Amino acid sequence: MVKAPLMNRYHIAIVIVCTAITAGCVEREMVITSKPAGALVFVSDVEVGRTPVNFPFTWYGDYEIILRSSGYETLQTHRNITPPIYEIPPLDFFSAIVPWTYHDRRYLHFEMETLKESTDQELINRADAMRERNLAPVAR
Repeated sequence: MVKAPLMNRYHIAIVIVCTAITAGCVEREMVITSKPAGALVFVSDVEVGRTPVNFPFTWYGDYEIILRSSGYETLQTHRNITPPIYEIPPLDFFSAIVPWTYHDRRYLHFEMETLKESTDQELINRADAMRERNLAPVAR
């Protein structure tokens, strides 16, 4: 009878170790598409590729996103990626020890505007304004 409690402790220890070894995790992936496809994408000042592009991300929060494509206006925006309920403390502790993997995919789509050609007069006006700004004394 004395050996039964020790054996139960041994089994409990094995279960705990196996659970820790097979603990799950969260795989985070961001998928960015655009119209037109093929735009160069920068996320928080890091080039991640051309649309459609998917890449892993680590942190939830605000991301600066820049898309560039020839013949289209550069698109500069922000997106706030909020954590799912199972990633909010203290629930995140339990999602880290479960024996399966969570897949968190975030899909972002952007529509780019075509580049508007400036007229000769608009270019001259912008050049004059820039010259005036450069010649103006610096305020201290």
